[in-house]
Amino acid sequence: MANASQGSAVQFDGLYKKVTWKILPWLLLGYVIAYLDRVNVGFAKLSMLSDLGMSEAAYGLGAGIFFLGYFIFEVPSNLILHRVGAKIWIARIMITWGMISSLMAFTAPIAQWLGVSNETVFYTLRFLLGASEAGFFPGVILYMTYWYPAAMHSRVMAVVLLGNPFSYILGGPISGALMQFMGSGDSLAGWQWMFVIEALPACLLGIVILFVLSNDIASAKWLTPEEKAELARRLAAENKEKVNVPLKSLYALPILWFLALVYLLMMIGSYGINFWAPTIIRDAGVKSVLDIGMISAIPYILGATAMVFITRHAEKAGKHRSYSVAVSMVAGLALVLCTLFPHNIYITLAGIAIAVGGSLTSIALFWGFPGAYFTGATAAAGIAIINSVGNLGGFVGPYLLGALTTAFGSPRYGLMMLGGALFLAGVLIALGGRKRGPAAVTASA
Repeated sequence: MANASQGSAVQFDGLYKKVTWKILPWLLLGYVIAYLDRVNVGFAKLSMLSDLGMSEAAYGLGAGIFFLGYFIFEVPSNLILHRVGAKIWIARIMITWGMISSLMAFTAPIAQWLGVSNETVFYTLRFLLGASEAGFFPGVILYMTYWYPAAMHSRVMAVVLLGNPFSYILGGPISGALMQFMGSGDSLAGWQWMFVIEALPACLLGIVILFVLSNDIASAKWLTPEEKAELARRLAAENKEKVNVPLKSLYALPILWFLALVYLLMMIGSYGINFWAPTIIRDAGVKSVLDIGMISAIPYILGATAMVFITRHAEKAGKHRSYSVAVSMVAGLALVLCTLFPHNIYITLAGIAIAVGGSLTSIALFWGFPGAYFTGATAAAGIAIINSVGNLGGFVGPYLLGALTTAFGSPRYGLMMLGGALFLAGVLIALGGRKRGPAAVTASA
C-alpha cells in the first residue's frame, strides 16, 4: 500500500477546477440525500420503536439489514453503471430508493394488510432500500476514476463525503423538528411524516441528474476538444501503471481482500456512530427530540471541518497512509472515551466529534488506495467488491450495538467494540504499508 498512498501530489489546476464545479456539487447533494436515510431512521427510533412495539435488538437488525441488500446487489450495480453510463444509473438508484424510503412511514399498515409482524415489514423495507441504493457510493467512486488521477481521489472524495456530516448538520435539526411538531392530531405520527417528506428530494434529484450529469470526458459538452484531449491524456498515462485483469482473476488478488477487510472495520465503527448518535446524546441527559436534533449537528460540523483540513494536508504532504493510520486510531480511542463518561454531555459530544472526524477522514483517505491499483472494468468490480464487503460493517456494527445494548442495558460495551474496530483498521493500514506495492499486484493474480 505504500506506493499507492505515498504518491506525490498532483497539481489541481484550472482544468480540474472546471470539472469539479460541473460534477461534484450534484454528487455531493446526492450523497447528502443518501445519508438522510441514515439520519432519519436513527431519529425515528426515538419514538418508532414504542409505536411499533419493537425492541432495540430488532431495530439494530433492521438498521443493519439494509446492508445485506446493498452487499448482494452492489457489484452488479456498478458493472451496469460502467456499461450503461453514470447519469442513467445514478438517477435510477435515487428515484427507487426515494420511493421505498417513503414506505417506511407505513410499516404498521403494510404489516396489517399483509398479516405479518411490524418487524417483518421493517426488515423487508430496509433490505429493499439497501438493494435499491446499492451501487450509489461505489458508483460515485468509480465515476471519479473517469475524471481524476488517483492522487486527487482523496481530495475529491473528501468533498463528496461532506454529504455525511452535512446530512446530520441539516437532517438532525430537520428530523427533530418534524418529529416534534408534525403529527399532533394527524393520522400520521411525526416520525412517519419525516420519512415521507425526506424521501421527496431523492426522487426529484434523480430526475435532475438525467439532465445535468455527463457520463464521462468524451460526452461532456461543457469541455472543449482540447480540454477533453488533455484530461484523457493524463488519465491514459496513469492507467498504464494500474491493474486491469479479467474479472474472474480479480478475486485472487490479495490486495482486494486486504482493502475490503480494512474498509469493513471502518464501516463497523462509522455506521455504528451514525445510527446510534441520537440515542447516545439522549442517554447523556438530553431529553427533547428537537434539542437532540440540534445538538447532534455539533459533532458533525466539527468532524466535517477536520476532514477537509486533514485530507488536504495529507495530499500536500503526500502521506495518505500515515494520516489514515493516525485518524483511524484516534477515532477508535475517542469512542472508548465516550464510554468512560456516558452521562457527561460535553465529553460525549467531544468524543463523538473526534470519532466522526476521524472516521470520515480515514474513509476519504482510504478511497485513494483502490484507484491507485485498478482501472477499467477491474476498477468497477474491485471498488464495488471492496465497498460491498466493507458495508457489511453497516450490518454488523448496528446489530451488535443493538444486541449488546439490549443485553446489558447500556451502549457502553457496543461503543467499545466500535472503537476497537476503528483502531484495528488503523493498525492494518500501518502494517499494509510494509507490503508489496501496485507493481507487484499483477504478479499475484
